[in-house]
Amino acid sequence: MAPGLRAHPQVTATLVLLLSVLSLAAGGKLLVVPVDGSRWLSMREVLDGLRQKGHEIVVVAPEVSLYIKPSKNFVMKMYPVPFTKEELDGNFQEFSQDIFKGGSFLERVVRIYQQSKKTSAMFLSTCTRLLYNKELVGYLEESKFDAVLTDPVLPCGQILAEHLSVPSVFLLQQIPCGLEFEATQCPNPPSYVPRIFMSSSDHMTFTERVKNLLVGLSEHLFCYLFYFKYENLASEFLHREVTVLELFSKASVWLMRYDFVFEYPRPIMPNMVYIGGINCEQKQPLSKEFEAIVNASGEHGIVVFSLGSMVSEIPMKKAREIADALGSVPQTVLWRYTGEEPPNLPKNIKLVKWLPQNDLLAHPKARAFITHGGSHGVYEGICNAVPMVLMPLFGDQMDNAKRVESRGAGLTLNILEMTSKDISTALKAVINDKKYKENIQRLSDLHLDRPIHPLDLAVHWVEFVMRHKGAPHLRPAAHDLNWIQYHSLDVIAFLLAVVLLSLFISLKCCLFCCRRCCCKKGRTRKPTKSKSH
Repeated sequence: MAPGLRAHPQVTATLVLLLSVLSLAAGGKLLVVPVDGSRWLSMREVLDGLRQKGHEIVVVAPEVSLYIKPSKNFVMKMYPVPFTKEELDGNFQEFSQDIFKGGSFLERVVRIYQQSKKTSAMFLSTCTRLLYNKELVGYLEESKFDAVLTDPVLPCGQILAEHLSVPSVFLLQQIPCGLEFEATQCPNPPSYVPRIFMSSSDHMTFTERVKNLLVGLSEHLFCYLFYFKYENLASEFLHREVTVLELFSKASVWLMRYDFVFEYPRPIMPNMVYIGGINCEQKQPLSKEFEAIVNASGEHGIVVFSLGSMVSEIPMKKAREIADALGSVPQTVLWRYTGEEPPNLPKNIKLVKWLPQNDLLAHPKARAFITHGGSHGVYEGICNAVPMVLMPLFGDQMDNAKRVESRGAGLTLNILEMTSKDISTALKAVINDKKYKENIQRLSDLHLDRPIHPLDLAVHWVEFVMRHKGAPHLRPAAHDLNWIQYHSLDVIAFLLAVVLLSLFISLKCCLFCCRRCCCKKGRTRKPTKSKSH
């Protein structure tokens, strides 16, 4: 530091404060309406990047949530909700316990429906409390935001954006009923684009294509059942009839947490930006505790095992089977597990309530990754080139597991039916068979070979929408066409009518000519007959 500044610390503090104020003045103002759960983790990464650019960020969140917590990087505005923290935790704990329950297919479907109904009721009540919080909405109206960043799996953020007349940016992986493709007018052919929950690749058999088409046709019904209450809420709040599809179609940019190294190649629209892997850039040094465990593993290395933050414990019978299997490998296994410790826990397993997953996978001694197949974990496995054993639990995790397995980067197990032998065999295969390491390394090299990091790309597009008040130049004219015009059915009908009319006229002309010729021959023959008589 210069001698003059050292002599006047007050001047230094004033300059720092002035620079921080100037950076905020140069930045924009962003309203964030997040969705709780793992989806918030990706959004938080983007918010940290935007804050570093000097933007003012306001996050509106319920007073009761799983992961959304205050931070120095944004202003948090909270609103009350009609349930407690205990009720929220109990709901998700019950959901995680239902995963491991057996029963027939119909019984499992009924349980999933009942649990989804309870969770949906919570989300709907949260959205209702936000929209009808007059004090908070009044503050938002006065704040003059440049854009809204939200996750459209719940349309509350887009309803607010429409009310405030502010452009919106969506950050998501996918919507359960594929509404993102219809809302962006993106082609979505069922012949090679697998539908969600189908666990199919892009190379489908005839039977799989039949199933894929039928699921695609049923998506409209699923969307209606999932969103019709939100449509009623939006229409009531905005004082006009509106559909969720109409609301979503007004989004300026869709930030999709995908990458074509992982996702199957498919058409996308100009306002759909793929940012898969935004969560695996920052690698921190391991703490002394974890560094000691990793170093003690020797030449065999470590296996990282986590079934995600949604699963805190599993049935003891299943835990014993997993412990038996993990004890069959020489690697040290770091298992994130908060349930009751299995009595047969081998010495090579270290149970921890939390682990720095990305930092451990980035360590050179990481040999395998046992995961539930969530998008965050899968991309961390790809970024760090660690082969995977996947145990999908629910939702899109089955689809994620299928994608990894189809790339030859891991193996998938059915968590309800797998045995100790199945787990041991799969784990030894991904560790000892070089093809899995080679395939995941190839995916990692492709994923990391890009001109701009996906996190920087996401930050850029949010800033772009803030600077330009939207991105109407990316909106295709397909939004202005009805279904008949979009598929050119009116043009086809017109051309068909012209062809049929031409054929009809040609046929009539031919018949007319034939009649004329036949009549002329008849008239020429009659006089000859009379002369002979």
